Amino acid sequence: MVSFSDNTSLSCPNNPSQAPKFANTFTTRIFSDVAGDITITVDGESFLLHKFPLVSRSGKIRKMVADGKDYNVSKLELVNFPGGQHTFELAMKFCYGMNFEITAANAALLRCAAEYLEMSEDYREENLIGRTEVYLNDVVVQSLEKCVEVLCTCENLPPIVEELGIINTCVEAIAMNACKEQLVSGLSALDCNGESTELKTGCMEWWIEDLSVLRIDYYHKVITSMARIGVRPDTIVESLMHYAQISLKSIGKCQIWNPARPNSNSGTTESEQKTIVEALVNFLPTLKSSNVPLSFLFGMLRMAIMVEATVACRLELERRIAFRLEMVSLDDLLIPSLRARDSLFDIDTVHRIVVNFLQQIEDEENEDSGGYESDGLASLGHGSLLKVGRLIDSYLAEIGPDPYLSLQKFIAMIETLPDYARVIDDGLYRAIDIYLKAHPMLSDHECKKLCKFIDCQKLSQEATNHAAQNERLPVQMAIKVLYFEQLRLKNALCGSSGDGFLSQKISSGVPSAAMSPRDNYASLRRENRELKLEISRMRVRLSELEKEQVVMKRGMMEKSGNGKTFFTSLSKGIGRIGIFSGPGGGKRRKPRGSEGKSGRSRRYSVS
Repeated sequence: MVSFSDNTSLSCPNNPSQAPKFANTFTTRIFSDVAGDITITVDGESFLLHKFPLVSRSGKIRKMVADGKDYNVSKLELVNFPGGQHTFELAMKFCYGMNFEITAANAALLRCAAEYLEMSEDYREENLIGRTEVYLNDVVVQSLEKCVEVLCTCENLPPIVEELGIINTCVEAIAMNACKEQLVSGLSALDCNGESTELKTGCMEWWIEDLSVLRIDYYHKVITSMARIGVRPDTIVESLMHYAQISLKSIGKCQIWNPARPNSNSGTTESEQKTIVEALVNFLPTLKSSNVPLSFLFGMLRMAIMVEATVACRLELERRIAFRLEMVSLDDLLIPSLRARDSLFDIDTVHRIVVNFLQQIEDEENEDSGGYESDGLASLGHGSLLKVGRLIDSYLAEIGPDPYLSLQKFIAMIETLPDYARVIDDGLYRAIDIYLKAHPMLSDHECKKLCKFIDCQKLSQEATNHAAQNERLPVQMAIKVLYFEQLRLKNALCGSSGDGFLSQKISSGVPSAAMSPRDNYASLRRENRELKLEISRMRVRLSELEKEQVVMKRGMMEKSGNGKTFFTSLSKGIGRIGIFSGPGGGKRRKPRGSEGKSGRSRRYSVS
């Protein structure tokens, strides 16, 4: 392969009266006394050429000349020529023996043109088909950049490029080269532990950037091939994120918040953006993979809503987000709504995400155990549910001030979570109070309907004090708050441990509303075991007291005087010992003076 010796075109001017000029010295020397004898038209452009060098290398032109009514046919037309006029001109230069360079930019074009013109080895050795095949197989496949460049030129070629295997060859070569880069970065990381992260990132970024210029169908083939060969999933995800950022950058924040605003600098049409979003979602790794950042999933979800992607595409993104909902931040959930005359935020989408999360929790619990045989302290599902409960309470407080938020949607969001998703209702109370403040036109009936979701027994001391003085709450709600506050104070005065009535309710074995049925059963089992152990300890202590009583009785019988009185007092002290004594069971009477030795009697009492 050598560079062009000149850049003179072989095409004729549009004016037929003007004769073509061949300035190339090689052509002038061979055909100095021979005028052009055939005109070939490609895409409306005419080329005045000579039959002999063309029929000697092109089987198609040879057949077209031979099949003509007159062998002296002087005009031919090539329809749908691959690559157009420029590629045909390069093919003709090859027929004339002119020097030009085969590059990654024209290799696929020349290969398709050679196939169209039937320039195989059957007509001349080292014909154009063989020359382009050698370049593709020996030069292009060795370089990832050249493969990407060849694929870019294939985008405007007819389906023949797929039949020739050029696309598959480049796709496999890209995947193999990426795998080699991954191996090299891994080996380099073993040599320099301190710089392994920077080295690995640097080795990956250059080809990830190159892949972002591919058309989505070619990119799909490349990603599929990479996954099959063994490229790391995190590298594939990084490439997906970069491709989405480049391809969908025309959808800006201004469009998301103002969909009526026209897209001034869009490089792709809306239908192409929709196709890209749906394709990228299909390329994502398996559902349980944690390699995909949540911020990217939420970004793709916003894009899917913006371009009106299919329902299946949006549901898939919602399902992936729901699988890791406990790690989601509040800002991620604030998805703007694009519907006219609707709330500012897309509450329906968040509602579906929470429903999917609850369904996954239920499915996991059913898979883990068919019954309640586990003695674990708490299931992982319930721990995630408590985190999601706090997240949704914060979300309700954030969307509460929206004047366009209907009461029905707000209540539906509250009802999504079960009662045991909240240990305390302070967050829910705050969200409802914010909503009531932003919507002062609610009727008394609507206020009561909203406030019934607050469990007064699960409010902290601070929230209870605030609710008791909150004029926005219905009167019945305030009375209920005061009632349970009185119960809390009463239990506190009676010496119950914990934080008021809720602590007593949990510690006394009553099922708590803040616990799931499975965890509640496990808690009851633990409390039952603890009670049995306490009873056993009390029996041992009582047995030791009885033995000590017998020893003391024998000792006192040897003495004269008050032995009978002492044993009577000791029996009364033991009789007051109760295994299940209440809060006041531990109180002792002041001993009478006639009972003597009262200090010894108090010595054996059980605290």
